[in-house]
Amino acid sequence: MHVTKINNSADITQFTNPTVNHVVWTQWSDLEVPEGFTKLSPETRDLGSEDLADITFYVPLYMGGKDALEHSRRMSSLKYLQLPNAGFDDAIEYLAPGVTLCNARGVHDASTAELGMGLAIAVRRGFSDFALAQQSGSWHHRRYPSLNDSKIAILGAGSIASKLKAYLQPYDVTVDLYSRSGGNSSLNISQFDTNISQYDIVFLLLPLNDDSRNFFNRDRLRSLKDSACIINLARGPIINTDALVEELNTGRIFAGLDVTDPEPLPAGHPLWSANNCIITPHVGGDSSAFEPRGKQLVKEQLARLSVGTKLINIVAQG
Repeated sequence: MHVTKINNSADITQFTNPTVNHVVWTQWSDLEVPEGFTKLSPETRDLGSEDLADITFYVPLYMGGKDALEHSRRMSSLKYLQLPNAGFDDAIEYLAPGVTLCNARGVHDASTAELGMGLAIAVRRGFSDFALAQQSGSWHHRRYPSLNDSKIAILGAGSIASKLKAYLQPYDVTVDLYSRSGGNSSLNISQFDTNISQYDIVFLLLPLNDDSRNFFNRDRLRSLKDSACIINLARGPIINTDALVEELNTGRIFAGLDVTDPEPLPAGHPLWSANNCIITPHVGGDSSAFEPRGKQLVKEQLARLSVGTKLINIVAQG
């Protein structure tokens, strides 16, 4: 199978036929669709047991993982695979010839950036230690580092990174944005190793690919300054888990992880008990902010289809 990845939706000319009456499956039974389109949802079409050959526009169940993507293999008429999340690396293998893949860039910006801020503050200010002390009824007074006066790196320069940088503006911090291209006022990621020891906090918002997998290896983790904090909001394999556990257990660095490798993190895994680490179960985009933003994106995409306008957020084509 040949897959063409699209870095920008403007890179591709897409022609749609506004006379096609699409069959749309989403998780929302109350979604408004254009006149002539057929709307399906879990209430009207069971993906596990019924025929899916007529579906042309599919939005997998949010947080449904590979099980939700697997249903697309039975959609022989599928033309558009619209992801409800920004990451799309796990969907590439499901792209059949002629199918256009779109992600949900923008939908999760506010929620994920919000969690990133929360993790950074919680890790820096010792919230996990205070929570444990509260459970034992212990008045645990101790000084922790502040978010203020920190030097911060954000690796990745997409829409979530931009939102996170905006959320950091009211604080007394300096922020460096890194990207592969070095454009839009960001530094080239090739410069990061030169500056790594300067940063108090490093946020990871890189897409997962061959360049980013194991980006934070043992050498880079050891290059972080003492008391530095690494916040992973991207994908678990961007950090080498064994090396992270080893470095955390020295007590030298801190981590806030919304994603892990493996994921879900199994019971008994050493990362659960590693020092100086707060783990959230991949909930960056899964807040009350998702529903209205996710629906609005799908409504806009369907409206574009109905009049023959190019879709937004195109990231790949089968």
